[in-house]
Amino acid sequence: MARVEPVVGEPAAVADLGAERALLVADVHAGIEVGLRYERGVELDSRANERRERLCDLVAETDADRLVVLGDLAHRIGAPDGDEREELEALIRAVTDRVPMTLVEGNHDAGVAEAFAADLDVIGPEGGRLGRGSASSVAVCHGHTWPDPALRDADVICTGHEHPQVRLEDSVGGSRVERAWLRGTLDPAAFTESGDTPGPPADPPELVVFPAFNERSGGTWVNVEGQSFLAPYLPAALPAADAYLLDGARLGDYRDI
Repeated sequence: MARVEPVVGEPAAVADLGAERALLVADVHAGIEVGLRYERGVELDSRANERRERLCDLVAETDADRLVVLGDLAHRIGAPDGDEREELEALIRAVTDRVPMTLVEGNHDAGVAEAFAADLDVIGPEGGRLGRGSASSVAVCHGHTWPDPALRDADVICTGHEHPQVRLEDSVGGSRVERAWLRGTLDPAAFTESGDTPGPPADPPELVVFPAFNERSGGTWVNVEGQSFLAPYLPAALPAADAYLLDGARLGDYRDI
């Protein structure tokens, strides 16, 4: 079976794909400070340098052969320009000077995929598989649209878009919100728009919902009643799923936190 192992303390994971070792992250949202300025009139200092350095450091620390971004590399929807494009250019150049980079196209990435087609390998919104030809397989998609049903034949499916977070309260009423992983066995029928099930019986894959790499991008409070999931197949595709903090702490089923 393929394994996708989180990097302790980071919103990133490593997948061994036979001949290649991949570092996976989701929802980088480069240029988010520019977007917040235009969208909400919020002024924040740019963390572009920190994001770029963190990604490059993680590539080195994990000895990765490739970086895979599970969608929303950029923040603003449409063709990138201005400060956002400058951040993307610097980030992509810094990474690809070290290893190849794959972008799984998210709802914010149509302009990015086109603008940087010569620098990136691109997997479309329907998703695809990594490590073809190896004994195990990892499938990837962003999560904003219904994925290719063929992804269900993989051992593990990695998805982003949701930005899962948990709200934790202490005994005296204090609370904090932390990014979290969701991991559980996929309900194959709920993973497709038609609701069909695979023909031959097989062990369903594990579904791993990645926390957002960008800590400023907000998210879904998965353990708070009334919060709506963003992905069309969630929460139905995860009838049971454990939540994990970035430090590796297992919180149990996210519905019971």
